[in-house]
Amino acid sequence: MDSDPDVELIPQPRGSADRAAVEALLPHRDPFLFVDRIVEQSDDRVVTEWNVRADLEAFRGHYPGKPVLPGVLISEFCFQTGAILVYGRSLADRTAEGIPVMTKIEEARFRRMVQPGATLRAEVELTDQLANARYLSARVTEGDKLVARLSFVLAHTPA
Repeated sequence: MDSDPDVELIPQPRGSADRAAVEALLPHRDPFLFVDRIVEQSDDRVVTEWNVRADLEAFRGHYPGKPVLPGVLISEFCFQTGAILVYGRSLADRTAEGIPVMTKIEEARFRRMVQPGATLRAEVELTDQLANARYLSARVTEGDKLVARLSFVLAHTPA
């Protein structure tokens, strides 16, 4: 994706950024903040990680006795990662009225189940933009194993 010459890009952090940096970019908080750290970030791509805690409330009722992380939470992890990319990409996006919300899931494919204690990595790329909409693709892995692929759209909406 080509950079828009009218968009002033924010300098990206080098190396990994912790939970405080994540909270500075997202309106989410516990128990619904899934991004633990930003591993790397550029103008059109961000990589984050989530340590899936065994005491996550969703595990209590989702296949009790053999807990599996719900795919909707894996998707939300991607949406939050995408919002970090949108908020952290440019001053225009950072200062725009409203918040980025998921407006469309174009495709989602889940390849493997995730158990408590896993560390997930989301790689999200900006593939296109139109007005206030940002088109993104995500790849989620656990170690070297593919967990999911998603394509989705985030848009700024009134807060």
